This record gives sequence, structure tokens and C-alpha cells, in this order.
Amino acid sequence: MFEFIKKKIEKIKSKRSLHEYGFEINTFTLASEGKIDYAQWLHPYESKKEITEEMVQFYASFAPKGSMIIDIGAHTGDTAVPMAIAVGKTGSVLALEPNPYVFKILVENASLNADKTNIIPLNFAATDEDGSFEFNYSDASFCNGGFLQKIENKNHEHKYTLQVQGKNFQHYLEKHYKDQLASLSLVKVDAEGYDKNILRSIRPILAQYQPHIISECNQNLTPGERAELFDLINGLGYDIFKLDGFEDAKAKTLISRASQMNQWRHFDLVAIAKK
Repeated sequence: MFEFIKKKIEKIKSKRSLHEYGFEINTFTLASEGKIDYAQWLHPYESKKEITEEMVQFYASFAPKGSMIIDIGAHTGDTAVPMAIAVGKTGSVLALEPNPYVFKILVENASLNADKTNIIPLNFAATDEDGSFEFNYSDASFCNGGFLQKIENKNHEHKYTLQVQGKNFQHYLEKHYKDQLASLSLVKVDAEGYDKNILRSIRPILAQYQPHIISECNQNLTPGERAELFDLINGLGYDIFKLDGFEDAKAKTLISRASQMNQWRHFDLVAIAKK
């Protein structure tokens, strides 16, 4: 009972005023890699994260050893870590997280398991132009949020704002990773509805290298925005599927037309280049 009350108080505090939170190291044992450490952020609104063999194998089905993955909206690294295990030490994961409070935890997770992973944390948002941008969050300690000014729905209840740095990611990749783009196998975007804008901003890279795409269809998107997301990805030569089980690459439903994007309130999709 005491722990429940304590957590409740912490939630109220973090909701109303800024508090910084540390982390604790949790260890998971995987059949393929043995012990994996993970820094769990102690923000009271942060869900408990796990690293499982199923997650690693899920990403391995889209990204072979030695390849590159881009994780946009990496948060604390709960997807970047299994991604990095999947591609191995010879591969790489570019993990973008613009929120400086979350980024500290991502940096910690990038430093753990260094003999098995190669995570490159980047503290900026993927935006159309370089600059400073106002993001919206659901609490004053900035746990969950994104570039919500760029979506049509203004009733998202994320009233706390945070200035973050953004970069034109197309230009950044061409400048710093041009020689590695041929090995790009997967781009994952989880940006609270801003996903289609990000994918559009790197459209030349997607068109040329045709990596797999994993994206969120956020609950706040209008039917028109959902159709835009479908048309963008489909127009680049991809088949689009709803992921029925996020840890099972085979559990997916084909989305053959834009109107189907409205069948589910909130879901993750995977796009696979047509052969």
C-alpha cells in the first residue's frame, strides 16, 4: 500500500512540475545472447520495459546481421536495444530522440552491452529543416509527447511544451552516413502522428534503398491523414500490413487500400518493398 501511495504522489508531482528521474539497471537473459542489461527510466509514467528473445527475432526477420537500422523516436532505447542485438556488433542502430530528459537514458542504454551492440544515440528530431521546435508532452516532466503541432487534431491533451532541436534528416544521413546507406534494412518511426512527415522528408532514401518500414498509425490521426500515410508509403512501392502481433513478423494483415487505415483506432504497420 505504501509503494502504491508513493507512486501516486510521484505521478502527481511529475504531472504538474518538472522533475528529473534516474534509472535502474535490469538484466534479461536471452537464449541467443545470454545476459542483456537495460536501463529502466524511473519516471512514474514510464511503463516497465522488457527485452525478450521474441523482440530480437522480430527485428532480425527484417534486418540481417551487419546491416543498419534507423530508430526514429527511440525514447529510452526499448526498441533500439533489441534492434542492435539483431544486427549485431558489426551492424548499427541510429537512434533518434529529441527529448533531452529521455535522451540521457537512451545514452545509458547505448553504452550497455557494448560487446554485442552498436547503438548511436542522436539528440535531435527528424524535421524538414534544421532549427528549434516546440514539442508537446502529456506531463511537466516530459515522458510522452511529440511534434503534435503538425497533426490536425488539437485535442490531444498534451499541454506541456518543450523546445527541442531538429535536423533535416535526409541531409544529415547523406553527409554522415552516405557510404553505409546501402546496408539500410529497416526504418522504424514512432512519432505520435508525425510519422508521415518524417517519412516524406527522407523519401529519396526510402525510394533508393527500399528498407523495410515500421510506423505507427496514431489514434489522433484524421481519416485524411491516415490516407496520406498510406498513399505515401504505397506510392514508394511498398505493400503495407497491419502488425497483428508486434513480436511476430508473420502475424500481419494486408492493407490494400487507404480506407482500411480507418478500421483500427491505433496500430503499428510494416511496409515491405514490392518485388
